[in-house]
Amino acid sequence: MTVPVQIDVEDTSAKPAPAVRPAGGKDRAFSPVNVFSHTVLIAWSVLVVVPFLWAVIASVKSTGEIFGDNPWALPKELLWDNYAKAWDKGVGDYLFNSLVVVAGGVFGTMLFGSMVAYVLARYEFPGNRFVYYLFAAGMMFPTFLAIVPLFFVVKGFGMVSTYQGLILVYIAYSLPFTVFFMHAFFRTLPTSIAEAALVDGASHAGTFFRVMLPMAKPGLISVGIFNVLGQFNQFVLPSFLSPERPVLSQGIATLLGSQRYENDWGTLFAALTIAMVPVIAVYLVFYRQVQAGLTGATLK
Repeated sequence: MTVPVQIDVEDTSAKPAPAVRPAGGKDRAFSPVNVFSHTVLIAWSVLVVVPFLWAVIASVKSTGEIFGDNPWALPKELLWDNYAKAWDKGVGDYLFNSLVVVAGGVFGTMLFGSMVAYVLARYEFPGNRFVYYLFAAGMMFPTFLAIVPLFFVVKGFGMVSTYQGLILVYIAYSLPFTVFFMHAFFRTLPTSIAEAALVDGASHAGTFFRVMLPMAKPGLISVGIFNVLGQFNQFVLPSFLSPERPVLSQGIATLLGSQRYENDWGTLFAALTIAMVPVIAVYLVFYRQVQAGLTGATLK
């Protein structure tokens, strides 16, 4: 007679997998390197955010409250007239000039920079590396050394204190970094897609604008944000090349100089807030695309 034997089979499907700990039994989240890096980032964030908040609060205060016993105290009355005064002092015109110049400069920089970077990254021809290194060297060339000859070149074309003159200079100023950044990004894109487009009858220009450029959208947005920040905050170039049509950075400097006599610091901080808001708004709208563009090449 056969006696059945019951074998207990342990059901492991419902049990969670044991936690895997790094070697040495220490949590990497609390490693000295991570603690130090997070401490530095927090300190840097405080150094950036606190002055911005103080400027925003001071923009709706009177001069007496700004320099009172407690400059961090909230204003007793919100003086929104400070923004109207700043606008009447020409901040609106300065902001408009900056928007026009930056819009044209960034558009031209992204168009020509991406075209140059694509050709240098995808096509082999004599002098390819030499041209690439010329653009890379352009990032190390100090702007101050080119001010005098650049002024005479712009003056020779009759473009001093004009939108088109400053736009062309901004494009030349931003091209080296744009080409350097987009060159590395285009090299990460798959070549097979461009070859398939050419086999289907697309021209080289059609392949670039209709296939490769849309694929490089994260990189374009990332370098575009850097160009917006760099051109919007530019002070040296417009000071010499556009003295009669000042941009926002020049206007803020002029307004700062006038406060020595007018003693209206609330208006000055209102102008500073107006100058900071567009840049912060652009970054907040596109910050996810900036992160994707900066990490895209590594993930690919």
